[in-house]
Amino acid sequence: MRLSDILTRGCVKVPLAAKTKQEAIFELADLLCDQAGIDAHDQLKQAIWQREQTRTTGIGNGVAIPHGKIEGCPKLVMAVGKTAEPIEFESIDRRPVQIIFLLASPLDQTGPHIQALAAISRMLTDSDLRAAIKNAAAADDLYRIIAQHGGQPAPTA
Repeated sequence: MRLSDILTRGCVKVPLAAKTKQEAIFELADLLCDQAGIDAHDQLKQAIWQREQTRTTGIGNGVAIPHGKIEGCPKLVMAVGKTAEPIEFESIDRRPVQIIFLLASPLDQTGPHIQALAAISRMLTDSDLRAAIKNAAAADDLYRIIAQHGGQPAPTA
């Protein structure tokens, strides 16, 4: 799984207008729906928000990976955003979030969905890469960093 296979330049936004966790999730979900041709805006928002209420997707180090699966999603897709200022996300390390990777996939694609989550997590273990992502000044910069560093195939089992 290459992150560059599921992320398009149009699905990256810097900065997000959002000031809260829910606003950030909904802003990225709308962007993803518009860019990926998903007609079920409300369904996607509800699926991701419901998942977020179960357990935070704030994985620490200023990063969150909200995600959801819906019937109206034709394939695994991703949007990425950087907030203007860090926002409270109830992260596992109790620190605010500034980088948000949002995933959406069809109900029947559990494997690719999990592989994408793992690929994002694996990419972000590099503290220098996290810093470069946080310092990205524009959407094109952020896309380029992710395409370059998230372009490595994930190991297969």
